[in-house]
This record gives sequence, structure tokens and C-alpha cells, in this order.
Amino acid sequence: MPKLRVDRLFKKLNTTIAVDGVSFIVPEGEKLAIAGSTGSGKTTLLKIIAGFLQSDGGEVFLHDKKLLGPDEKLMPGHPEIAYLSQHFELRNNYRVEEVMEYSNKLSGDEADEILHICRVDHLLKRKTNELSGGERQRAALARLLLTNPTVLLLDEPFSNLDNISKKVIREVLGDMRQKLQLTEIMVSHDPEEILAWADQILIMKNGKLIEQGTPEQLYRYPLFEYTASLLGRYQVIPENIASHLGLSPIDPTQNVKWMIRPEKIKLSSSQIISLTGKVISRHFFGLHFIIVVRVNDELLSVFSVDDFNTGTIVEIYIDPADCCRIRMNN
Repeated sequence: MPKLRVDRLFKKLNTTIAVDGVSFIVPEGEKLAIAGSTGSGKTTLLKIIAGFLQSDGGEVFLHDKKLLGPDEKLMPGHPEIAYLSQHFELRNNYRVEEVMEYSNKLSGDEADEILHICRVDHLLKRKTNELSGGERQRAALARLLLTNPTVLLLDEPFSNLDNISKKVIREVLGDMRQKLQLTEIMVSHDPEEILAWADQILIMKNGKLIEQGTPEQLYRYPLFEYTASLLGRYQVIPENIASHLGLSPIDPTQNVKWMIRPEKIKLSSSQIISLTGKVISRHFFGLHFIIVVRVNDELLSVFSVDDFNTGTIVEIYIDPADCCRIRMNN
């Protein structure tokens, strides 16, 4: 039985349609990510599901029971749904242990496990206004989990954190997945976090749901350039190179191109299908380089663990099976 069902949600903010007929199902225990550019309606959708924003149409169901919006009940929100905003909302000048005690609905051992999972058990005597951003985020998450929710909504949980704090939150979410049977929805701009965390991804644009699939499906074979750009670097394949690779021609009247992810382009001289090019520039990204190669007056970006000096002549191999058609952004 689905844990959460969203049916034709619609919301207008002033003159802008923020959510436009969005429907989807989240099975019990699944991790769903929602991705989209700024203003695509992600946070508005999440707040409607959380019960903090009234929709103008459509319905949300939990365990097949319709959830009421804030205009339909005395207190906004739902006891089984926890919403973690990106603003680390905690009462100031309270000790962390006081904040946890006020929210706790669990037994002592269960509460202790939550505090341990969220890495806040050593912070209990500290005041909330003395915590760092990462500590406040973990404390806010622990406070919500102590209310014993079955659905957890995460609104940009990494957006205001430094890389060290992001790493800790990533570990916390990983431990939660192992030890807690929660259904979770995350809104995030970070493709690395979305791809590693989610079971399914929804892509939103201008309030509409335009694409849905597993992280691997949407990363490797997106339908739209918009989706490709949200989930990482991509390379549009110029027509003359596509023809050389034996890719089927595309009707020039259609707004469609062939694309490939840069890490799927191989620098090699031992493959049957290859292109010769010259290295124009190289960029260091820690674990890899991005090598820009000029091929037949076209530029290709290639991920490589090896460095290549500018001016080096290289052979490039592209497997046509790694290419896909995408509809270009208007």
C-alpha cells in the first residue's frame, strides 16, 4: 500500500502558478528526491504535503486518508509528517536537552538512539544559540525524529552548510536509512546528494512534473536538457561528430540533440570508433581533470583521471550506446 499519494495538486501564489497539477506516489520506506531550478515549485509542493500551506486544488493522502490543509484544521501540520526546513529552526536560549524533552514521544532507549544517530548526544547541555550551523541542523532533525513521524520531508538540508557539516549530515541520513523505517522526500539543488540518496527522482519545471525515474535512468538517459543540467555535467554532441559515430540523424526542425555525460567519453587509441583531437585546455577538480578537446572545429569536454598537456593530440572514443536524445531547453 502506498505510504503517501499526491493527487493533482495545484497552487497559485499571487499571479504565479507555483504547483500545476502534480501527482505522484511514494511507497512505504522509499526515498524520493525532487529536483528543479529555483522557482520551479519544489518547496511550495513540500509545504503543501507538510500541511503548512493550503493548496488551491488537488489532495494529499497518507495511508489512503485525506490530509487536511491549514485552512481546514485548527493547527497546521500532521502528527505523522515531519518537515525540516533549511533554516535550522530551534528555539533560542534553550538547552538542547530541553528542546528534545519538549518534543519527545519515544521511550528512553529509542530517544537515546535518535540522539546518537543525529550526533547530538554530546550537545545536550549546550544552548541552541551556541551551536554551529551543522549542529543546529542535526539538533533540528533530532527534535523532529523524536516526535515519531512516519514521513520525513527535507527542504534543502545541505544548502546552508559547509563541506564538513554536509559530510556529517550525509552520514546521519545514511544511518537513518539503515535504522529507521521512514518514508522520505528531499528537495535539493545538490545533484551529488540526490543521486546517491534517492530511490526515485521527480523533476519539476515551472510548477509541473516533467520527468520521473531512478537516479541512474535520469542521469544517463534524460529526456530533457533541463534534466541533464540539473543532475550534472553533460556534453551535447555536434552533428558532424554524431554522424561519424553512426548515430541516427535528427530532423533539423525538431529541437532535439544527442548528448553524453563527459565521463563516458574515453581518451584512447585502441578502439574501433575514434576521433582525433587536440587538447585545448585542462581543469583540475581534485579526483579528476576536465580535458577540453577540439575535434573538427568542435569542442568536447572529457573527464579523465590522467592529465594531458595543452596541445597534446589525443584519440577519443565514444560508445554510441552511451548517447541519448534530449529535447533542448526553449
